Amino acid sequence: METIEIKLIHPNNILSILPLLKELNTTTSDDVLKQRVLEMTSQNYKCVGVFLNHKLVGISGLWFLTRHYSGKTIEPDHVVISSEHRSKGLGKILFEWIFNYAKSIGYEATELNTYIHNVKSHNFYENKGYRKLGFHYLKIF
Repeated sequence: METIEIKLIHPNNILSILPLLKELNTTTSDDVLKQRVLEMTSQNYKCVGVFLNHKLVGISGLWFLTRHYSGKTIEPDHVVISSEHRSKGLGKILFEWIFNYAKSIGYEATELNTYIHNVKSHNFYENKGYRKLGFHYLKIF
């Protein structure tokens, strides 16, 4: 029988998320990705992991902020379920955990970004109650 555990990843173990991040982000070098992840842990960031039989198979970063239009907000970021474990309901379990965690620490909302080409994720998030509000723009210097 498979055991599923959802829990926050301790900052000392944060680099364990790199293989899953590489599934999502194939263009950033390993060294830069490592540096950025380590820097993120010093900001308003945590990461939650999905463990299947004690093996990390899914992640979601969590950014904590207050927005003038929605109040205290958790923003899931870089949500990844390993390719061999997708379509098994793990994403649903992960987001239920995120919603419950947010409420338990007094947060009022959750919002996220997803890539335009990732239509499958759009359907998933809309089924979880998210609604589209606008566009996300990026300019890299």
